[in-house]
Amino acid sequence: MNENIIIDIAREALYVVIKTSAPMLIISLVIGLIVSIFQTVTSIQEQTLTFVPKFIAVFLVLMLCGGWIMTTLKDYMIDLFNNFGYYINNL
Repeated sequence: MNENIIIDIAREALYVVIKTSAPMLIISLVIGLIVSIFQTVTSIQEQTLTFVPKFIAVFLVLMLCGGWIMTTLKDYMIDLFNNFGYYINNL
């Protein structure tokens, strides 16, 4: 298989992973920042305080974006399988 094809497949796979994980990572970052500011203002230094809000927020985002994530992954896999003959012929 041509090296360029392998690089393109890997690049597209990384792009799909980044695109589908971004909503959970961004909401986790925002919730962590909000809880950190709250801890600083109130002088509460409990390390486990951020776990529950982050867990709930990521779960809600996953429930809201789950269909989009599965559609994106499905489209990538369909594209990969449809081009399988092209990949095999360029060995």
